[in-house]
Amino acid sequence: MALLRAFKGLRPPKEIVKQLASRPYDVLDSEEARREAMGNEYTLLHIIKPEIDLPVETDHYAPEVYDKALENFKKFREKRWLVQDESECLYIYAQTMWGKTQYGLVGCAAVEDYMNGIIKKHELTRPDKEEDRMKHVRINNANMEPVFFTYPAVKEIDDMISAFIMTHAPEYDFIADDGIGHQFWVISDPALIIRLTTLFGKIPFTYVADGHHRTAAAALVGNEKKLHNPHHEGTEEYNFFLAVHFPASQLTIIDYNRLVKDLNGLSKEEFLAGLDSSFIVERKGKDPYRPESLHQFSMYLGGIWYSLTARPGTFDDSDPIGVLDVTILSKQLLDPILGIKDLRRDKRIDFVGGIRGLGELARRVDSGEMAVAFALFPVSMKQLIDIADTGNIMPPKTTWFEPKLRSGLVVHLLD
Repeated sequence: MALLRAFKGLRPPKEIVKQLASRPYDVLDSEEARREAMGNEYTLLHIIKPEIDLPVETDHYAPEVYDKALENFKKFREKRWLVQDESECLYIYAQTMWGKTQYGLVGCAAVEDYMNGIIKKHELTRPDKEEDRMKHVRINNANMEPVFFTYPAVKEIDDMISAFIMTHAPEYDFIADDGIGHQFWVISDPALIIRLTTLFGKIPFTYVADGHHRTAAAALVGNEKKLHNPHHEGTEEYNFFLAVHFPASQLTIIDYNRLVKDLNGLSKEEFLAGLDSSFIVERKGKDPYRPESLHQFSMYLGGIWYSLTARPGTFDDSDPIGVLDVTILSKQLLDPILGIKDLRRDKRIDFVGGIRGLGELARRVDSGEMAVAFALFPVSMKQLIDIADTGNIMPPKTTWFEPKLRSGLVVHLLD
């Protein structure tokens, strides 16, 4: 069964929380982080993207980058921009986007749950990215950013969260520059914490929704500390890591789309003709067209939007991976027609989260940077859970969750 644990969070004073809370380290590059941090000494980007405080030419994986993270973390604590709670707490984190609010329960997950498969994943991780975040966790001795988990909704937990937020004012309440609302409550009542953690302990599995590299790094560092401690007892803080748990019923996965630089030596007419065996192709015109159901794609080519509907026989509804639209697109189009066989390494393909809209796809094709774009119908939460439950792994760049968690609302120390 899954474990949820209260902890003494390290949090910013409410007066600076909007300036300190930042987007996650992996959704913006170093140049974007530099621009976002300009003139803001409070932003957590100084810790999670510390290269922004070093010369531009600095290797992002150089030792001085991690040293800078620790230097900045110490400064944040000395200046009391991050202050530790006096007692062990759970927290509620609400995010509002597009008129919809989702409520997450913030606490620590167990390293052991990750190692033994109670925390299930649906994506592969890259060792280099794991090691980067592991170094970051090691040097700071803290989980600076939470991971994004989901679980099958439990009515009693939902009801307790609803009752709490109806009777308590949020500790933080702000709208970020991107228009997304963030609210944060502190639960310090020991009796309520026990009731929530007991209910949570009846959940058989939780699922990594977003942040597979952060999850792996946090768990692997905790396991390292266990192996290196001859007096390990299992209650040490390093046995746990920071996570926000959202009920699956509240979450929405949005589309994760593809752009390809060229047509693999084909003319436009040859390319369109090559689609016919696997797809029903319909010309839609110049107005943006979004797929309306699973197994339907939209394509932007030469200033025109098309609908591509996968023909019967091109997918297997009984196969949790084969039925995915990302699999259909790869097996029936990207690989055989465009010659893209490795989504992780091929430099001819790029991926765009649906939060950027169809206009971003058209813009990059119209500019000449890309030759063709494909928009996909979003994966469902049921598909994600089915794949994780069967021990399968989704193809790269399949899911995109919005809104992203803000980093810095609470930090978990490993000592």
